[in-house]
Amino acid sequence: MRTGVALGSNLGDRGRLLAAARQHLLPLHEGPGPFLCSRVYETDPVDCPEGSPAFWNAAIELSTSLAPLEVLDALQAIEAKLGRPAQHGFHAPRTIDLDLLYCDAISLTCDRLTLPHPRIAERLFVLRPLADICPDRILPGMKNNLRDTCAAQGSGSAVVGPFPIV
Repeated sequence: MRTGVALGSNLGDRGRLLAAARQHLLPLHEGPGPFLCSRVYETDPVDCPEGSPAFWNAAIELSTSLAPLEVLDALQAIEAKLGRPAQHGFHAPRTIDLDLLYCDAISLTCDRLTLPHPRIAERLFVLRPLADICPDRILPGMKNNLRDTCAAQGSGSAVVGPFPIV
């Protein structure tokens, strides 16, 4: 199943943390299809406490046989390995943030997870990296593909550079 993950970091060595998260995500990829990584974007924090530092954001798409809640558990374990505390303030600055965005065309709502992520279409910091790697994808509940949805949001966010490769 093709699965999308958003990556963000606004504490510490953001490039190193994104690269480490990418390395931890690689074992989840089982094929078929490529392991896709977007460029990295520097973005202003959204809905974060005043004075929060800028984020570096990216997106990855991979293929996995794991069920959505198993992927969520794996993402949370990676966050813990990279220094994100299990208990944290709402949108508080963080070393790493990994959000499960979609799993193929699955629509799911439960107490732990909503798929696709309910705010993808509103968040340029998620849309732009996704449009880099899968511009033609149309997610459940969306009328347009990611490229067109991103374009409708306008510009913003500076490109920091290619995704750091470890």
